[in-house]
Amino acid sequence: MAHQSLVLTMMKNDKGGITLLSILLALIIIIPGLNLFVAHDSVFHITTYTLTLLGKYLCFALLAVALDLVWGYCGILSLGHGAFFALGGYAMGMYLMRQIGDRGVYGNPDLPDFMVFLNWSELPWYWQGFDMFWFAMLMVVLVPGLLAFIFGWLAFRSRVTGVYLSIMTQALTYALLLAFFRNEMGFGGNNGLTDFKDILGFNLQAGSTRAVIFIASAVALATGYLICRYIVTSKLGRVVIAIRDSEDRARFIGYKVESFKLWVFVVSAVLAGIAGALYVPQVGIINPGEFSPLNSIELVVWVAVGGRATLYGAALGAVAVNYGKTYFTAALPELWLFALGALFIVVTVFMPKGLVGLWNQIRRKHFRTKQNLKIEKKSEEPLNTTKTGDE
Repeated sequence: MAHQSLVLTMMKNDKGGITLLSILLALIIIIPGLNLFVAHDSVFHITTYTLTLLGKYLCFALLAVALDLVWGYCGILSLGHGAFFALGGYAMGMYLMRQIGDRGVYGNPDLPDFMVFLNWSELPWYWQGFDMFWFAMLMVVLVPGLLAFIFGWLAFRSRVTGVYLSIMTQALTYALLLAFFRNEMGFGGNNGLTDFKDILGFNLQAGSTRAVIFIASAVALATGYLICRYIVTSKLGRVVIAIRDSEDRARFIGYKVESFKLWVFVVSAVLAGIAGALYVPQVGIINPGEFSPLNSIELVVWVAVGGRATLYGAALGAVAVNYGKTYFTAALPELWLFALGALFIVVTVFMPKGLVGLWNQIRRKHFRTKQNLKIEKKSEEPLNTTKTGDE
């Protein structure tokens, strides 16, 4: 009962969040069913490709919600969240590579194919333990969280803010990009990690496995949203919002601003890592390209398009922009980047609160119009006069 009351309290007056969770529940029930149990020649059948594409969108939505937590509510414009996403993906990729065993091209049961090709004699120490699922999942959470903690502790303690902090996060991402490109790092170099076979003993290419990963992505997005919603509606969240609006004033009152910012930054990084871990088995590859600063900039566009400081708007923006990317990169591949840039300009100039803000503005305008019509109609009604006996 306590948990139910907690959920009801934090979801109060959050119609957008309730709608998001309702859609996710419907997707969990409908999409896998249409893929697994409807005949392939039926108009209602959803292909495995579409299932995987929707699962990828859900991972991006979770990543956008994670960024909105720190940008929308804490005022930290991170241009490096793609790094946390990629680190979570690499942790999952390392587990999937260890599951290949002797089924690789070179048939080596201990070393991944790229290590055999590069004449590695033994498995590096940092690959140890990734043959166990629980250890890999621990690294999915621990590695992005630890990196965010170290980076955030140094940056926030030095009171680096604004554009300088954004540049530092982007520099961090670019540094990791260059490092993971190197073959001697032991992460597959330019080609990355791929050719995955199984996950927890189940064939990764099977439709049922894909359906389970899709459901896991939807559950992760719902859980991540609830965690972020709990944070922003709690006392902690009110302090974080105060820091966003006036950091100096919050510090003057006596709050340890650095600790609040660090805590939220680490939680956001962990959610981004989980999104990356769910993304990799669905797309079948993870390479250094995921560290590209362009990916982190695109992520900012998703949040801006959907609506900053709404959480559900960030998820909406991620799905909408990536659907557009899927369409335009197939129909007009050479124009996609121009379309993305134009979209960001339009949102910044004409829709500063994103799609959610635009919808709220239209709804309020419609409500005021209805109210005015009611007032006008009431004013036009004739006054009822009662005749007295003398008249």
